[in-house]
Amino acid sequence: MIRKIYANGVEEKKFFEELDKRSSETDKKVTAVVNEIIENVKANGDGAVKAYTEKFDGKLPLYYEVPRDVINDALTDAYENDYEFVEALLNAQENITEFHQRQKSQSFIDTKESGVVLGQRVRGLERVGLYVPGGTAAYPSSVLMNAIPAKIAGVKEIIMVTPPLKDGKPNRNILVAAAICGVDRIFMCGGAQAVAALAFGTEEIPKVDKIVGPGNIFVATAKKLLYGIVDIDMIAGPSEILIVADETANPKYVAADLMSQAEHDKLASSILVTTSEKLADEVVAQIELQIQSLSRKEIIESSLSDYGAIIICNTKDEACEMANRLAPEHLEVLFENPMEYVGRLNNAGSIFLGQYAPEPLGDYYAGPNHVLPTSGTARFFSPLSVNSFEKRSSFIYYTQDALCQAKDDIVLIAEKEGLTAHANAIKARF
Repeated sequence: MIRKIYANGVEEKKFFEELDKRSSETDKKVTAVVNEIIENVKANGDGAVKAYTEKFDGKLPLYYEVPRDVINDALTDAYENDYEFVEALLNAQENITEFHQRQKSQSFIDTKESGVVLGQRVRGLERVGLYVPGGTAAYPSSVLMNAIPAKIAGVKEIIMVTPPLKDGKPNRNILVAAAICGVDRIFMCGGAQAVAALAFGTEEIPKVDKIVGPGNIFVATAKKLLYGIVDIDMIAGPSEILIVADETANPKYVAADLMSQAEHDKLASSILVTTSEKLADEVVAQIELQIQSLSRKEIIESSLSDYGAIIICNTKDEACEMANRLAPEHLEVLFENPMEYVGRLNNAGSIFLGQYAPEPLGDYYAGPNHVLPTSGTARFFSPLSVNSFEKRSSFIYYTQDALCQAKDDIVLIAEKEGLTAHANAIKARF
């Protein structure tokens, strides 16, 4: 089911190259289809969006924009009939809010004795689009993780798009999460057409400044192609987890955590790097035992077989080097003293320390964001945060005397660059 690799400089390198190839492949057919959808929506607006909804989702939804009373009623109904779910969301909201409040940036102003005034103004984006998958892949947790930091940043309006269910109605759990987080408007459409509608704006769907949220390959491709017309959170690839562990790790926990990511997608990657061959064998046995009772058994088996691995290395230092090389979305550290290794693990979306910090804790509840860089991009990308929804402008004020003191340096640099008009803009003042 899951391969076992002995780190020798050759076998693990071959496996890493397979993962790199997976993440760099581009489906030209998907790109062509998405390009066509984008151009159609750009030209025909809501008419094109609705036609694609009928084509891909089977029928037009009950309503294009979900009425506010329907959103409010969903929350009221959940309070009455599913209160434990609402309470769980509220508890998660409290943790997520508390964590993200600390990320908020401050404007600043710096005044100098010369009369120079420098500063930076920070404010939230005007309007953000939130894509939320519907149907069987409906994740209310993603609503919380995207909407809460946007609100904290000061975003004035959040526009959600989400595909309708087969009966044409919205997913109730998504509406509940949206009501809790204060999402302003919800439109029932999905796929590349919904992303294009947010990017260009239509007669009914407002144009946004940034699009965030997970989606399938068509959604991800649309976001990639429209980047520049609109900002996006990141290009998300298949989910992944890397666990580094020594002989003290509990094989039952390791197996469960590997499969928690494998169930997302057949392309998901679940990897264990361990210094203990005994642990490796016990984890294999635990996977075979636990998988029998899991609802997404077929997906897990395919994921572990194609993109999973247990790598046996010699030292914890070697395991840390592999973690930095792979730069995983989720990194679990199941060493005896996990806190000792935080400063050495430089490339990971989110790090989970110790046997009682499993990855789903971060997905749903702890507070840090679960929108994380994938496919090795944690080397240079960061998790979604309040900063992702902020924009910054600097400002400069100089007195005549202050500019006079700086003018010779500015003119010299400008003339070295051959930009004489730049230099003239300074000389003209003196």
